[in-house]
Amino acid sequence: MSVDDHQAAAGPPGPAASSEMWSAVTELRTIKEAAARGPSTRATAQQRGKGKLTVHERLELLFDAGTFHEIERLRRHRATGFGLEDRRPHTDGVVTGWGEVLGRKVFAYAHDFRIFGGALGESHAEKIHKIMDMAESAGAPLVCLNDGAGARIQEGVSALAGYGGIFRRNVRSSGVIPQISVMLGPCAGGAAYSPALTDFVFMVRDISQVYITGPDVVRAVTGEEITHEELGGADVHARSSGVATVVCADEAECLGKVRLLLSMLPSNNRELPPVAETDDPPDRRVEALLDLVPAKLGKPYDMRAVIREIVDAGTMFELHAKWATNIVCALARLGGRVVGIVASQPAAKAGVIDIHASDKAARFVQTCDAFNIPLVSLVDVPGFMPGRRQEHDGIIRHGAKLLYAYCDATVPRIQVILRKAYGGAYIVMDSRSIGADLSLAWPTNEIAVMGAEAAAGVVFRREIAAAEDPEAARTRLIKQYRQELMHPYHAAERGLVDDVIDPADTRSILVDALATLVGKQAARPSRKHGNPPM
Repeated sequence: MSVDDHQAAAGPPGPAASSEMWSAVTELRTIKEAAARGPSTRATAQQRGKGKLTVHERLELLFDAGTFHEIERLRRHRATGFGLEDRRPHTDGVVTGWGEVLGRKVFAYAHDFRIFGGALGESHAEKIHKIMDMAESAGAPLVCLNDGAGARIQEGVSALAGYGGIFRRNVRSSGVIPQISVMLGPCAGGAAYSPALTDFVFMVRDISQVYITGPDVVRAVTGEEITHEELGGADVHARSSGVATVVCADEAECLGKVRLLLSMLPSNNRELPPVAETDDPPDRRVEALLDLVPAKLGKPYDMRAVIREIVDAGTMFELHAKWATNIVCALARLGGRVVGIVASQPAAKAGVIDIHASDKAARFVQTCDAFNIPLVSLVDVPGFMPGRRQEHDGIIRHGAKLLYAYCDATVPRIQVILRKAYGGAYIVMDSRSIGADLSLAWPTNEIAVMGAEAAAGVVFRREIAAAEDPEAARTRLIKQYRQELMHPYHAAERGLVDDVIDPADTRSILVDALATLVGKQAARPSRKHGNPPM
């Protein structure tokens, strides 16, 4: 509730109040009510005509009812020239403040596209700087509702410097408080870089567009004809660029999912994620897994179905669901505790790790580690994607990002090997050798440098070539290799897998293990920061 809302709730001054005070209070209320309404009914109608909500309607959807406190509502720019001195609306095109989301403190700023198209000027930026500083000082999440066309051209370098201040604060708060960007309109130039520096980016189909240079500039420079949606729409960033973490059908759904995400995150890096009550028994056996996952190694299945069976009912929240689909990254709850799940996806590219999958998973691992979210890795991986394109585009350095992220993570880490885990991909997917606290495997696991067919072809190449019946020899030697080096208990016998478990017990074992590891403390060497692969 803002200050003037408190005043309105208190009613008019009593009989002792002077007429001058009553007049002053009435004027204050009139000014603040006008500022809350916005510049004009025409501007509001244009906003609605684009299928978009007003700034205050968005904030009402984000925050618990009656909890939002707006600050600097009366702020106006002080720029002159190009007619700006004659247009000085209150708020200067951005609403800032704090409130509660599910009873927990959250800070926010929200562009008002009805004022200067949401473009950022000096005063506009100073308001954002203040609320960002307050969020960092209070140790509370920051939500940015973006609906602005970039820097205010009439204010020149002052507007650009305002963006610089935002970027610096984004980086300073990175890994300290959760930062969530919600794209609710066209966001170009500088307005695109701040979201890229935050932890999560939400977009709304047919409303959100994000790009560095718009279609007009693209046409002028390259001659290419392209629409706003084709250049930087929600589906483009969900499927191609990986910029969008979550894409929604409308603003109400989008802000509802932001609230859901906030319910799974700690307020800052010094806290653990909130624990929730659950009716899903922690010791529930998951017999369905025996049918969901085929024993035949090459047969595909949907790993998301496996995750849903294991975690608390209805708690799986997938991130980047349409990008790099050969790996699944999701937040969920196990026994009421939030976990981050990184899982191979045999239903897409057989679950192989490629450049985009490496980047997606590495970023997710780093985010979970920053905010004290334990990691569970579900492994069914045939290896890294082979081929000239992958090698030339840098699979080595991209794959190293995922390896670095896991090795650097200090949160509780549990690996579960469902079926195959071959070569470097086995190591990278949080094996015991790179620091997993626990490694578990199903009795269908097969861990090796490569598949038995390829391995036998290398190890027994000469023997197969010299045999009277090469194919019969190949079959016999493949079976021999598998029996000696790839049987389900080989890694367990060498202490590289802690236990081979009944798949139906996966949920209960994970719940118990996570409860045991919740107090994990990891010593780290003194350093300014690491130097992760580029």
